[in-house]
Amino acid sequence: MRKIIPYAPRSTRIGLIVPSSNTNVEPDCVSLCPAGVTIHSARSGGYDVEAIPDSNEMRNFVRQSLDQNCQDLMDARVDIIAYGCTSATLADGPAFDAEFCQNLTAMTGRPAITTAGALVTAVHQIGATRVAFTSPYVKILSDEAVSYLTQCGIEVVNTASFDQRLSSLEQNALTPQDAYNMALKADHKDAQAIVISCTDYRALEAVPAIEHALGKPVITSNQALMFACLKRLSIPCADLAGGGHLFTQFGAMT
Repeated sequence: MRKIIPYAPRSTRIGLIVPSSNTNVEPDCVSLCPAGVTIHSARSGGYDVEAIPDSNEMRNFVRQSLDQNCQDLMDARVDIIAYGCTSATLADGPAFDAEFCQNLTAMTGRPAITTAGALVTAVHQIGATRVAFTSPYVKILSDEAVSYLTQCGIEVVNTASFDQRLSSLEQNALTPQDAYNMALKADHKDAQAIVISCTDYRALEAVPAIEHALGKPVITSNQALMFACLKRLSIPCADLAGGGHLFTQFGAMT
């Protein structure tokens, strides 16, 4: 008798574009994958990993050709494109971010999500209008991130940043404890939530501890990116406690 081999149905595939030095966005996104969802990444380089990623560096990075990245992900037959660099589109504001998303969709024929846009989606989802903001960015880039949020109707009531200017590799080396400390430093009595920006920052692992300490929702870049992708794909994710309040309270809504 011929043996029938059981197998799972085809997975839903998220195509992730990752800056070449970033080693944190992929583990974070994989940790927030419900059963039946897989991550497939394409790496985007062409920048100096030892340089300080300021506004000009980010503007140059996001404007480089993504043709090969998009083709590689389409070869993998992904269902959605996730752009895994927050500051690249934060630096130029919401209008540029929206146009960039449209361009990715035009290139791939798939819906596209940017991390910058996902942060805004997440803040709106939890009903917050006033937030505290922290990131490992240089001051000018942090200021542009605040401006981006403000243009999207989100008031930033306090910010916190590192004293030193950090290269891409130095941002990558920060720990969840660093994220926890900076979140508590950023907090303000008027803030309804804490926003932690940067996909190469190990902030997701600190979310439960921060939410417990402050009693407020925490939104991180990678958490927001996955939440936005799963919502766009109509995939429930409320059982993923590692995603914090955003996932457990709003992940069941499709």
